[in-house]
Amino acid sequence: MSRNLVLGGLLTSVFVIAALLSFVWTPDSVEAMNIANRLKPPGAGNLLGTDHFGRDILSMLMVGARTSIAVALVAVGIGMGLGVPLGLAAAARRGGMLDEVIMRMNDLIFAFPSLVIAILITAVFGPSATNAIIAIGIFNIPVFARITRGAALSLWKREFIMAAQVAGKTRTRISAEHILPNVANLLIVQGTIQFSLGILAEAGLSYVGLGAQPPIPSWGRMLAEAQTMVSLAPHVALIPGLTIVAMVLGLNLLGDGLRDALDPRLKVARA
Repeated sequence: MSRNLVLGGLLTSVFVIAALLSFVWTPDSVEAMNIANRLKPPGAGNLLGTDHFGRDILSMLMVGARTSIAVALVAVGIGMGLGVPLGLAAAARRGGMLDEVIMRMNDLIFAFPSLVIAILITAVFGPSATNAIIAIGIFNIPVFARITRGAALSLWKREFIMAAQVAGKTRTRISAEHILPNVANLLIVQGTIQFSLGILAEAGLSYVGLGAQPPIPSWGRMLAEAQTMVSLAPHVALIPGLTIVAMVLGLNLLGDGLRDALDPRLKVARA
């Protein structure tokens, strides 16, 4: 087992456990304000200090982890659930009309970053975590479609696929029974990478006010609210920022570890 896989798994597990624990317990209420206790530095009473409203930062981070993980996870699920079938269909009909339509739609979505898509969606429906999920999910669709199509195209030239065609199996059945299982490892690794990017995207959208809305805590909004108080209480901005860095680092290390574990070519190269 690689060091990246272990370290990434440990870092990611810490935040997942904190998010799950926040459903039943937090050190303090995330909605309870105590102005007399505002901007308190980390200490015994408040392990990570308090913000400008006197709220416990550790409690805010725990509930914020729940928000960030939920948004990123659902967004990746949307991207994978729609992008993978589209990529398989495009590869099965390479050079055909379906392939051309799918890939040109992917190019169109890639032309608009997730932040721009979020602005367009929120202009119509208003800012919310749901709209952030939709925006990030839409941006993930062409990522998984391209990854799946590229991997599937190389498999369509393999002998076992030709044997399946000779046996009379349809392209749809071959894609489901033979192509998809052989690209699953690649999709798992890519899913981990997109998950980390989803965490960053959610934080970015919340930072500009397009993500989860108050009173729901969000790491990005914690940074936005703390930016004017860096000189007074640096911990209010540093702790959420370092939390985002640690979460993204953990997911990237986990993705690298999974790639090493699931790619047999890397195993041979390191043997």
